[in-house]
Amino acid sequence: MAPRDGEKDTALDRLRTGFEGDVIVPSDTSYDEARAVFNGMIDRRPAVIAQCATESDVARAICFGRGLGLEIAVRGGGHGVAGMALSDGGLVVDLRRMNAVSVAADALTARVGGGAVMSDLDGATQPHALATTGGRVSTTGIGGFTLGGGTGWLDRKFGLACDNLLSVDLVTADGNTVRASEDENPELFWALHGGGGNFGVATSMTFRLYPLPAMTAALLLWAPEAGPEVLRAYRDFVASAPDEVGGGLIYITAPPEPFVPEHLVGTLVCAVLITYTGGEAAAREVARPMLGLGHEAEMIAEIPYAELQRMLDAPPGYRNYWSAEHLDSLPDEAVDRFCARADDMIVPSPSQHVLFPQGGAVARGPMDRPLPWRRAPWVVHPFGLWDNPADDDRGRRWARDLRADVAPWSSGAVYLNFIGREGEERVVAGLGSQNYRRLAAVKARYDPDNVFRLNHNIKPAPAGEF
Repeated sequence: MAPRDGEKDTALDRLRTGFEGDVIVPSDTSYDEARAVFNGMIDRRPAVIAQCATESDVARAICFGRGLGLEIAVRGGGHGVAGMALSDGGLVVDLRRMNAVSVAADALTARVGGGAVMSDLDGATQPHALATTGGRVSTTGIGGFTLGGGTGWLDRKFGLACDNLLSVDLVTADGNTVRASEDENPELFWALHGGGGNFGVATSMTFRLYPLPAMTAALLLWAPEAGPEVLRAYRDFVASAPDEVGGGLIYITAPPEPFVPEHLVGTLVCAVLITYTGGEAAAREVARPMLGLGHEAEMIAEIPYAELQRMLDAPPGYRNYWSAEHLDSLPDEAVDRFCARADDMIVPSPSQHVLFPQGGAVARGPMDRPLPWRRAPWVVHPFGLWDNPADDDRGRRWARDLRADVAPWSSGAVYLNFIGREGEERVVAGLGSQNYRRLAAVKARYDPDNVFRLNHNIKPAPAGEF
């Protein structure tokens, strides 16, 4: 039952008293800006947006929402494609003000606020020539990214983001604070390696850092009809590439950059991005097999990691639809199907028709965590962004058809951060069925009422099942 206006007003007054952040309601001039998320398809109107500045604010907001029976959403970066950072008529616990990053260079660690995005972390570690695995754009929220697993340009070298997670401070559904690490609440810590935001609100995380004195990026472009030949060569290149190599093969709309010939700008092109955790000379030597394939444009340069993270940024507000399939193998037939489906991508647009390699430190990481997709060598990721609502059906169909095309080689598992709402079966596939049962027991302990359900939801195990 919805709270009466007088009851809500009284509760709001109590929430605002001593609240160090801001409490925003629909009548406030900042409301529309505060409720906007990355995906322009999402147009939800929360009753209250609590822009928290402290851990105490988070606890107060949760208790406020529960006291009024409001559905609670948690916003970090607001980058999730399904828009689960918002709730129509509910409460948003907005963490964006909690974005401080503290680097302990001697200890090779960073403490990161729950509302920080990649640019916050990378900007703090770059002056120390340190880094850890982040996402592939600078605007992704670190909390949701990490707790969902966390793949990025550095993962073949340094492992997944969650592999480098040392501790998490969490506000639970009852408003209490708990710390999870290998030594403190280890079962909860295990669950936070893939289980996402199901167990509480992450207000702070501590990460392991690595020296990264140099980073090189190489972007090579071909006409789309060269795609199958290029992908076969890329497949063979990755098979023997060192862990220092990351990147992917990506069909994109060629950008209006100085290194792109005019006849390619605004058209579909096949691109190979090679990232290398080292200097340009070594990167060129490693990338030699790809540099001899007759590409039409190239950009190769040493580039700060923080700048690399911004290289493929897309501005918020586009209409978004994403999905993914993890592949056990990539035979020639799969190559041909993947390349052929690129013709259905919306062009021009910021959309990306992506094939990412895994392997390296990702595949060697701990196998006892709820990340069943870890050993898949390839990830197909239709990443759709467009601006015209009339293209919605076309954009969704392209992504779904691409998944169907590569389904014969799918592992069945999926990285949940790459997908939206695709049903409970896909959630289980993203965690593993045995892991899911164990996660449900953790959920029952820390959130038995499923307060935190706007996510890839894990339902609490019924009483007596754990």
